[in-house]
Amino acid sequence: MDLLRSLPLGLYLEQPQTWLHKLDPRVKLIWLLSFLTSYVVANNYWRVLLVLLLIVFTLFAKIPLRVWRQQMGWLLVLSFMVLALGAISPDGLGINYQSRLPANEQILTQPATTKDTKKTPEIVDSKKEYRYVLFHKGPVKVNRRSVDLAISLSTIVFTLIYSTNLYLLTTAPEEITSGMESLMQPLRKFKIPVTEITLTLTLSLRFIPLVLEEIQNLVRSVMTRAINWKKLGLKGGAKVWLIVIERLLENLLLRAEQMANAMMVRGFTSPNEHRVKWQELKLKLGDWLAIAILVVFWGVRIAFGTEVS
Repeated sequence: MDLLRSLPLGLYLEQPQTWLHKLDPRVKLIWLLSFLTSYVVANNYWRVLLVLLLIVFTLFAKIPLRVWRQQMGWLLVLSFMVLALGAISPDGLGINYQSRLPANEQILTQPATTKDTKKTPEIVDSKKEYRYVLFHKGPVKVNRRSVDLAISLSTIVFTLIYSTNLYLLTTAPEEITSGMESLMQPLRKFKIPVTEITLTLTLSLRFIPLVLEEIQNLVRSVMTRAINWKKLGLKGGAKVWLIVIERLLENLLLRAEQMANAMMVRGFTSPNEHRVKWQELKLKLGDWLAIAILVVFWGVRIAFGTEVS
């Protein structure tokens, strides 16, 4: 089991360099926020479109199949499971549904019994019949509201997780830090520690691979000891995993202390006194094209993606 390869959450893909890697980190961050915020008060057509856009971006960026195949596959399976469970779940209204039309449809097609013989009977077109309950067989009932909720939940699960991971996959931690620090410069007027916040974010992103590595090593150490879990029972197994979790926390705290000592040895006392120059950010032609497409993106969202109440 190799968590660093099978579960690449928050890891940066150094090679190959795709066109997503070459975009300015500020532009990519604004695109990420657009994906996350345009989902609010949107119809289901727009939410499904966001999922398709993420898949298209991944394919056109020519990211290696080994990188995104397993994670996207698990996310799609999870989204379809949420879709299926949400569709057969109750809609939460707690009411009994009754058809608008009588059970005997011949009543609507029979001629009127009044004295006015000029009136023609009203014929109902069965093709345009509205049905709130789409499927009902035994305990399984699917209605329109449950399907809408299921689509909303399944798409938000995929959009939130995969859009964030795609951003981390194509943006180095230093670029994320420099981009966020550049966008947060106006907050310095309110005496907000922008540099401290971005430095903390950088250290957190650098710490994710260390956490995965420690988990991987501890799980391998447990597997190599060939523990007979049946003899231990539930209580004994819980004790073993508590010991593993305790060891994991000790190792992580030790790693954090080593990183802090390394910064102090190099004379890092505060971000203001020991300022690190990440890189110079400059918008290029591809960045301006991405901004123009972003304007079109929001125009389509406002025109067609807003949910009508």
